[in-house]
Amino acid sequence: MTDKTGFLSNKTVLILAGSSGFGFEIAQLAGAQGAKLIIVGRDEDKCEHAAARLQAGGSLAEGYALNATDSDALRGLLEAIGPVDHAVSMVGGAMGGGFLAADMATIRNAIEDKFFSNLQIARTLAPYLAETGSLTLTAGSGGRPDNASGAIVGNEGISTLVRGLAVELAPRARANAVAPTWTPTPLWRDVPAAEVEATRLRFAGQIPLARTGKPREVALAYLFLMQCGFITGQTIIVDGGLALIS
Repeated sequence: MTDKTGFLSNKTVLILAGSSGFGFEIAQLAGAQGAKLIIVGRDEDKCEHAAARLQAGGSLAEGYALNATDSDALRGLLEAIGPVDHAVSMVGGAMGGGFLAADMATIRNAIEDKFFSNLQIARTLAPYLAETGSLTLTAGSGGRPDNASGAIVGNEGISTLVRGLAVELAPRARANAVAPTWTPTPLWRDVPAAEVEATRLRFAGQIPLARTGKPREVALAYLFLMQCGFITGQTIIVDGGLALIS
């Protein structure tokens, strides 16, 4: 049920790469507070399906298929929909392998997909953020430089990026990031189920809370950053305490 008096009531929330996983959970939470949802992804069918599911749940939602890192395409959408109150980017991927073990192309692509893609998105989005609006990017936690080299560089780059953006956007808007550790989501849909389960058990055995997180638990961190108007330039780690012991 949509709360017409919620904090996000009548606010436009743009979610890039938001047709599944964390992005869709964020959309459900924001929609329940009365937000107008704009779901963007590369796959038209997935975007339309996500928007239809959100609409069926009582939310105002539209889906658009485009590459968020294509500045012209993203700018065209922003011109059409007008100012955005809160924008979330789930853009970025994962990788395995250290600086010596992984090939150069894999490392470069991981950094490009995580850091430079979000830098481009931020540069395109900035003029379209509404007064007192926010931008929340997605970093990551739980890996090590020796087994996730390019991803680690990209994730640390995101944290640096939001610190810079926070100052450059202030006082008009805010910039933050969320850094989840490994979580079972559709991101791993192409990985054999047995391998996904083995990864889940491995992380659950390391995390102090003795389990992996739920997508909705991660999504709540993004909602917090939308709602708390006095936090900017920060990266919230959502990892069940894994960083405390690794």
